[in-house]
Amino acid sequence: MVTKIDPRALVRASGGPRYAVALAVDALGTGLLRPFLLLYGVTVLALSPAATGVAMTVGVVVGLVCMPGVGRWLDRGARSTVVAASMLVRLLGAVLLLVTPAGDVWVFGVAALLLGVGNQAFPAAHAALVATVAHGRERDAALAGARSLRNAALGVGALVAMAALAGGPGAMQVLAAGTGMAYLVAAVVAWSVHVHADPSAGAAEEGGDVTGMWGLLAANVVYVFCLNVPEIALPLVLVTHLDASPVWSAVIFVANTVLVVTLQVPVTVAMSRLSRRTVLALAGVVLAGSYLGFLAASALGPWAVAVVSVVCTLGEILYAGSATALVTVLAPPRVLGRALARFELSSGFGLAVSPAVITGLAAHGPTALWGGLAAATLLSATAVTRDRSASATPVSGTR
Repeated sequence: MVTKIDPRALVRASGGPRYAVALAVDALGTGLLRPFLLLYGVTVLALSPAATGVAMTVGVVVGLVCMPGVGRWLDRGARSTVVAASMLVRLLGAVLLLVTPAGDVWVFGVAALLLGVGNQAFPAAHAALVATVAHGRERDAALAGARSLRNAALGVGALVAMAALAGGPGAMQVLAAGTGMAYLVAAVVAWSVHVHADPSAGAAEEGGDVTGMWGLLAANVVYVFCLNVPEIALPLVLVTHLDASPVWSAVIFVANTVLVVTLQVPVTVAMSRLSRRTVLALAGVVLAGSYLGFLAASALGPWAVAVVSVVCTLGEILYAGSATALVTVLAPPRVLGRALARFELSSGFGLAVSPAVITGLAAHGPTALWGGLAAATLLSATAVTRDRSASATPVSGTR
């Protein structure tokens, strides 16, 4: 059990100083462009919003289709190589953006596809690398630390990009070039770590039962909706139902980022006294409670919504600190890559369908939106606790 935070030990468990630098540079580059990719297609390439959106969606979907191949590659022992490859694929996407002729939606689509493939492959490759160099609860803290680091770098990149947007299309092209350079540097540094796993490793140190993995994956599809609540659900409710200023949405989004950066590691360490499965179920209860809180807050005003958003962020932190860690415990080493790929596939699917589900429910009013999300999340939390693999006896760390 991890009871205190040692920054140096945390960096070592996360892959070492060089790998931490690679993570930060990669996230900084992603923050420069990813939130504004739609604007790039519309303003720089003169594409219609509809065509740009379709191209970006296709990129995400194809990225999901590639995940089984990423999992098999990881199960052959590759670790830092796959991480670097996910960065290089996105580098190619950024370069292609720079050479895309105005009005050419097909070349833009290929660029979006490459960015989508890299974005989908990275989380599984990163989790597999951390699972190789760290063990037990130290692994959980390392995954949490990496998430905090990446969120901080993403935020810095997005702030730089927002300041540069005033420069018009030319500035956006500079941002794309900066993104490409960041991916190149990150890929070289990540590859230099040279982390490789033995594909013939024996039994997992903490069990290795994947009996109930499918139940966990199904629950994860619903859990991951919480990541789009600050970006989609809350702005929609604040603007359309409360007639609030868009500033409230920005404040809530910034607060969410700051809380994740500052609390992800301390909360994950504090929760190490409980099993990962218990923490994941608790995350579902907290998230469901926050959704019902949003329902009540929608009758009070934007300030109440902002207060409840803190509870929602806490649920997100509990979810992020336990879900991936639980997968690394349940999966035997020989299929760790495929297990993580399936988990990221479920996350990607949930993130892909959540905008349509959220907007569809919101069209029927706040009760349908928040009540539906709360019921689905509570059902998922129940499924996590009833998972057949929960009866397995943990070996050197509670699940």
